[in-house]
Amino acid sequence: MRTIDQFIANKIKEDYRPIFTKFRDLIQSKFSFLKEEMRGGTEKYYGVPVYRYNRIILTVSPTQKGITFSFTDGKQFEDKYKLLEGAGKKTLNLRLSNLKDYKDEILEYYMLQAIALDDKTP
Repeated sequence: MRTIDQFIANKIKEDYRPIFTKFRDLIQSKFSFLKEEMRGGTEKYYGVPVYRYNRIILTVSPTQKGITFSFTDGKQFEDKYKLLEGAGKKTLNLRLSNLKDYKDEILEYYMLQAIALDDKTP
């Protein structure tokens, strides 16, 4: 798979595509300076979309139960919505499985922090 659109069509369950589509709309309208690209992928494993400012700040992964937004520096975020989860030392995840749970303001809140932290990275 070479494009994000192919990825959406082939790897994201139809029920969850609207979540990712709304997220992409947010990125295009508010964060168009971010670079969207596919990362990884081998014969055995498929690549996933990533978003880069200076470096990768977010990875988006489809699962059987929804969409996972993995914020590279999520452990450093303020989390007023209490939606981030994960046990890693650096990355935290936002998991969404229903379009009604998707809110631009929440994703924008996390994206602004991701960009600010990346801007401070030497």
